[in-house]
Amino acid sequence: MNEQQQNIARAIVNVFETGRIRGNYSAVAVLKGDSGHLSYGRSQSTLGSGSLLGLLEAYCAQPDAACAADIKPFLESVRQKDIALDTNEAFKKLLKVAGADPVMQATQDKYFDDHYLAPACRASEALGITDALGQTVVYDSHVQGGWSKLQSRMGPVIGGDSRRWITSYVQTRADWLQHLKEPLPSTVYRMDTFEALIKSDNWDLKLPLTAHGVQITETALRAATPPAAGAHRTLILLTPYMQGEDVRALQTAFADKGLPIGKPDGFYGPFTAQLVKEWQQVHGIDETGVGPLTWKSLGL
Repeated sequence: MNEQQQNIARAIVNVFETGRIRGNYSAVAVLKGDSGHLSYGRSQSTLGSGSLLGLLEAYCAQPDAACAADIKPFLESVRQKDIALDTNEAFKKLLKVAGADPVMQATQDKYFDDHYLAPACRASEALGITDALGQTVVYDSHVQGGWSKLQSRMGPVIGGDSRRWITSYVQTRADWLQHLKEPLPSTVYRMDTFEALIKSDNWDLKLPLTAHGVQITETALRAATPPAAGAHRTLILLTPYMQGEDVRALQTAFADKGLPIGKPDGFYGPFTAQLVKEWQQVHGIDETGVGPLTWKSLGL
């Protein structure tokens, strides 16, 4: 797949996982009967599979991770796959807050590409599946699970006809999902989307296309592009307080605009957070903490 097709593949799976083209980096879910237990992030890493631990460890290893200090005390419980975390509201709230951190978003993007997209592309190419739609089907199976089991059942691609193989695989996977325990039968909509794309002969993933009722267009895809490297992190009121030159820059910007910030100290405490809320109310900004809209409104 070329870069555009990879972005479309990510968007399709993002819609399946969280209903959004870009995905929901803060999504936390606990589905009744799901052996994965608590799941989190754009591609829903799970407690039961161990992928949640890998993701959180990768995030906490980043020097600018805003919520690392608060997440680290939970890592041992995540490592032990402690299902008490399914109902730990403090932990789930922390994960949601961390999802607003650009460092977490970048970590999720890299983690999910390394653990799902790249292996799916390698597996596809090994079978002779080169169409973007076919590789997206394989990618989705890597994310949701069950690829190895069903691929073994299907056997090799015969005569180089990968499109017939993928068509049969989608039908086989739909039947497999419908015979699993809840909640997996309800996810057969993923195969419905792929069957529709196959019927429309859209093997190159040409836009616009529809995935589970969400239309993916060129405009929507561009709007969903992750922020460039080096983008401002999201500032949130935490304990201990977030600190750094970006906080000082925020406070200096408020001071330059005549707001009563006092001497910039580089600590994002309650007083600074309150000024942010007042600034957002005046300027009609609806976001949690100091995110991209607030930074932009301050010319930073």
